[in-house]
This record gives sequence, structure tokens and C-alpha cells, in this order.
Amino acid sequence: MEIVLVEPEIPQNTGNIARTCALTGTRLHLIKPLGFSLADRYMKRAGLDYWQQVEVSIWENFNEFADAYSNHNLYLASTKASRSYEQVQYETDDVLVFGSETRGLSPQILDSYRQNMIRIPMIDLGRSLNLANSAAIILYEALRQNNFAGLR
Repeated sequence: MEIVLVEPEIPQNTGNIARTCALTGTRLHLIKPLGFSLADRYMKRAGLDYWQQVEVSIWENFNEFADAYSNHNLYLASTKASRSYEQVQYETDDVLVFGSETRGLSPQILDSYRQNMIRIPMIDLGRSLNLANSAAIILYEALRQNNFAGLR
């Protein structure tokens, strides 16, 4: 599995997601611009000593990433989706894409992958779950469907 963060803004969220990636063998992709420095102490603290265990790729923009991963299924997490994340049959090389904490994914990205949009069911309070929590919820469903391959 692979996780993509498009223009993440909060270093602690990225650090927590990196920790989840380290513990699940999931590759992490970061799409610029980033709302923080990769040397940010809050991001490092959130990721603790797991950063060395994560394969991280940094991309200049989403199109560059999408071109490189055109042969993969990309599932885009969005509150605008109608399909729930557990309704997807995930494969081990699928890619989970998450937008920035305050803006989500751009309309242009969502329009390009409308058939692959997924959501986490929740009460509409005008806000959504924390990015790190959302990534963990969806990733673990995908891993569960694949019998937690490679994990013990």
C-alpha cells in the first residue's frame, strides 16, 4: 500500500502518518508545496524515531506523481464522495490519496478521479476527522482486506 499527502499543512499529522507507514510497511508520498519544513521539530517528534523506517518520496506536484503511478488504483479520500471506504476491494499495490487539512483535494484532482473517491462516514458538523486518523482508518481497512499481508 502507499499513502499520498497532497500539500499537507500540519507537521504533526505528517509525522503521525509517517509512524503509521513505518509500522505497516507503507510507502509515503508528499506532494509539494508542504506547509512545513521536513526538519520541523514537531513533525520529527510526532514521527519519533520511525522516520528512518519509512520510504518517503517527495513530488513537485500531483500531476508528476499521477503520471508515475498511472498503472495503480488511486483512491481519493474526500467528504464529497458518495462511496464509503469499506465498499472498495483494495489490492496490495493501491494508493490512498489525502488532501491538505484545511482545503482537502482540489476540484481538478477530484474531477480526474471521481469514480475512485471514497469517504469515511461521519456526522456532518462542518468539519471532518483529523488527517492522521483518516489515513489510519482507511489504510487499516485496505490492509485487513488483504489479510494484513506482511504484518504479524
